[in-house]
Amino acid sequence: MWRSLLRAGLTNTPTLLARSAAPLLSGFLCLVAPQAATAQRAQEFSTQTGTVLVETLATGLRHPWAVEVMPDGGLIVTERPGRLRILRDGELSDPIDGVPDVAARGQGGLLDVALDPQFANNRVLYLTYSASDGDGYGTVLVRAALSDDQRRLTDVKELFRMSKFTGGGQHFGSRIAIDKDGSLFFGIGDRGQPDRAQDPRDHAGAILHINPDGSIPASNPYRGGTEGRAEIWSKGHRNPQGITFDQGDGKLLTVEHGARGGDEVNNPQPGKNYGWPVITYGKDYSGAEIGEGTAKEGYEQPLYYWDPSIAPGALAVYRGSMFPEWDGDLLVAALKYQLLARLERDENGAITSEERLFEGEFGRIRDVIVAPDGALLMVTDEDNGAVLRVSKSPTQ
Repeated sequence: MWRSLLRAGLTNTPTLLARSAAPLLSGFLCLVAPQAATAQRAQEFSTQTGTVLVETLATGLRHPWAVEVMPDGGLIVTERPGRLRILRDGELSDPIDGVPDVAARGQGGLLDVALDPQFANNRVLYLTYSASDGDGYGTVLVRAALSDDQRRLTDVKELFRMSKFTGGGQHFGSRIAIDKDGSLFFGIGDRGQPDRAQDPRDHAGAILHINPDGSIPASNPYRGGTEGRAEIWSKGHRNPQGITFDQGDGKLLTVEHGARGGDEVNNPQPGKNYGWPVITYGKDYSGAEIGEGTAKEGYEQPLYYWDPSIAPGALAVYRGSMFPEWDGDLLVAALKYQLLARLERDENGAITSEERLFEGEFGRIRDVIVAPDGALLMVTDEDNGAVLRVSKSPTQ
């Protein structure tokens, strides 16, 4: 829930982004599970705005992909092989029962988790994951309720299944952002078949928008279904793996992977086309040119792009109380350079500088969110993945 409400960032210069986060937990958490590991000693890091403290709350997770803060302060974490766990009071739970069958293939598996804004009362959450239909693989979104004892999911209901499953193991997306009306925005990549991102009758390469019961919002550009799939909000996205709303101005923001260069931040608008693979700032991995250049009439320009690619994992806008000097800054988790980027913005929203934090210190940073207390919470996408907390150093 907290991440869904606090993701974002927006401006007009090339660069990098992230989603901020952190828990209402004090001290260290340790992991109790097979291959468990005790939380490591906290480390201090100097930044341009002061010293921060990074605590390793848990290790031993298998490719953790997403984290959310529950109302009671517990952390709910997805692991890509298909496990959903809760970290609380220094212990990691057994896997929660009732998670749908996940096809953990390539980049796919159990992906995002988002808590319904009324989770404290209804215990509803949403999951995205890659599934198999026997002939191929594709992205699915479900709604479920967490039992009172937090040991199982109940009332699991599939809300969305992409239109065409294929054999590739890449570009599934897929994070979830919840709008103020409770509707769900989420992204799906081109599934390794770039031309699908230009087909409005194909869910691949798109930002999707549905109501919490799976119905189609009135604001969707193809709601009638005659010109395109009714769930589609925007097209021309290569592989969006970060999505959030900026609570400062309410804008929807996404961050997506380019090829060799061309990672982008976009502000998706209904019915607009964001270019892939017709226009891009990246090149093919072979070094060959892609598409028709970097601009063409009828295609939107990114708010930012990166060359070389930084492989963004998630994005957020900082709106917390712990780091008031970061208010409105963009945060981006990066996989390739194993860092968290902080982008400063001026009063008009333009990027004025970029600071790279923790580069190479903790591994591939997959997720970052802002917790209710203003600290950041991150997960590392590794065989021995970790949950990290970033707070202001008490020595300041």
